[in-house]
Amino acid sequence: MASSPTNIAAASRLFSPGLIREMASEGRSPMFARLVKQSDLLGGLTPADPVSLVFESAFKILRRPGVRNEYIYRSALTRNVLLGKHSLSTASMLTEFRAGSSKADLVILNGTSTVYEIKSDRDSLARLSGQLENYRKVFSKIYVIAGENHINDLLRCVSPKIGVMALVRWNRISTVREAEIDFSGMSPISLFESLRASEATDVLKGLGCEVPCVPNTLRHEALKARFESLDVQAVHDQMVLVLKKSRNLVALSELLDGLPDSLKAAALSVRFSDRCKINLLGAVNTSLKEAEAWV
Repeated sequence: MASSPTNIAAASRLFSPGLIREMASEGRSPMFARLVKQSDLLGGLTPADPVSLVFESAFKILRRPGVRNEYIYRSALTRNVLLGKHSLSTASMLTEFRAGSSKADLVILNGTSTVYEIKSDRDSLARLSGQLENYRKVFSKIYVIAGENHINDLLRCVSPKIGVMALVRWNRISTVREAEIDFSGMSPISLFESLRASEATDVLKGLGCEVPCVPNTLRHEALKARFESLDVQAVHDQMVLVLKKSRNLVALSELLDGLPDSLKAAALSVRFSDRCKINLLGAVNTSLKEAEAWV
């Protein structure tokens, strides 16, 4: 299948959270049907084939050198780190997690917090210094995972405490430099600002601190004031425990078992009810003939 601009754009949109949510909430996806009609993603498939094979075909387009986008990097991290080194029962994965004015591409919480900033071959490094500064205030370990064309620049321009990884094949990650655990730039206020109010409350309880009893309109500032005087490493460690519980992914284990490998990273980025899990599995196993009626 040729990697035309139309195919690449359609393939990328297939893995968007919006499409996955639509498919999960409705058991069908008009967006999916439109993308298939507008592109050549059905090459080599038959009407009897399941929808899942379109995702697999799209993934094969996106994983080619020179085409790899952010989703391919997330998929490699999910496969090699979250599901390879850890498991859904021992670690949690967060995407688009707020850290100051930045949103982290991917965070894995195990015994500590590790953030992965993705810079694909086609990405610029222009915003990287600001992103890393924000991450230093929230996460104990930082990695930049990049295309091989960026590696020399990264080794030259980022702090030696920051790890560097290369995506050498679509499914293989090489660690060029290990990250160091570093709390020196971390701020308890930055940690607080990254949390939901309920999570911030749970952090205070876990540390044995009094939770302010104030009207909702005053709650944010009252919680912030409590965090300001706390030991930053203690806050960080308690934050990891709270987030691993509040954003636990164990309930998705059965869903992942029923999805093609290409969709696993996408599924881990969306919250699902039990009904939505059933809908999503049903949708990806629908025949392409039946899926024509989704428009």
